[in-house]
Amino acid sequence: MRAWVLLSAVLWYLAGVGCQRPSLFSKKGFVYGKLEHPGNNRINVTNTGTLIVKDFLESLSGLYTCTLSYKNVKAETQEESVIQKRYDFMIFAYREPDYSYQMAVRFTTKSCVGRFNDMFFRLLKKILDNLISDLSCHVIEPSYKCHIVKIPENDLIYELFIAFQVNPFAEGWKSLCTETIDCEEITNHNILKARDRIEEFFRSQAYILYHHFIKTRPAMRFVEHSFQVARIDSCRPGFGKNEGLHSNCASCCVVCNPGTFSPDVDVTCQICVSVHHYGAKSCP
Repeated sequence: MRAWVLLSAVLWYLAGVGCQRPSLFSKKGFVYGKLEHPGNNRINVTNTGTLIVKDFLESLSGLYTCTLSYKNVKAETQEESVIQKRYDFMIFAYREPDYSYQMAVRFTTKSCVGRFNDMFFRLLKKILDNLISDLSCHVIEPSYKCHIVKIPENDLIYELFIAFQVNPFAEGWKSLCTETIDCEEITNHNILKARDRIEEFFRSQAYILYHHFIKTRPAMRFVEHSFQVARIDSCRPGFGKNEGLHSNCASCCVVCNPGTFSPDVDVTCQICVSVHHYGAKSCP
């Protein structure tokens, strides 16, 4: 017994109840996969049956059914029988999360009173902004507090506890994006470079302190090993993380399902029963 696969796979998009049918499909909702009859300039099926979707849109997410037809031919009698198999699968639009970094560092100081701490804090922010300005990244939400710290076997000292966030969306960041390079790709690349530069900056402060101020250390100096960094993920509006539904890519920002929406850069989709399409950014 031999079998042949016909080059005529049919892909059928089945939207959920109340979901809008995208304009990429015909009125009946079919996309035909013959080589001489491509679905459109976005969707096609290759001669091996592979579905190719270019520039996938959030609204194209949903349940798909692939129906495969082929003939069985009995060698003895040449009797033919047509066999059809159906495969259901879900396709979701997704994006890599946008990254920002929360950072913290400590510096010793002479006192917790006076204007020198504030002057130093503003100078440090300016230095860091200049360090990463060519990457369209900037420092946001900077803050500091001064505390009295007791060091074992030493006197009390004053320390500045400084915290800030490094963000990849400084003014003009969209100008870096092109038709061939996605904004998501370039902003995530730049924020990683910004993180590395700032880490190196504080690493150099420790080196300078150790090699140039062995005997007399300045009162306002970097506290060695105090630099800390943590990545913060955010999703674009209409996307969110859901480890329960998408455990195979728990870190991905997946399009919000019907019945949910995401209006901001949070990482979760909120419930909204009046939403009937994928990728909702508001709750009507």
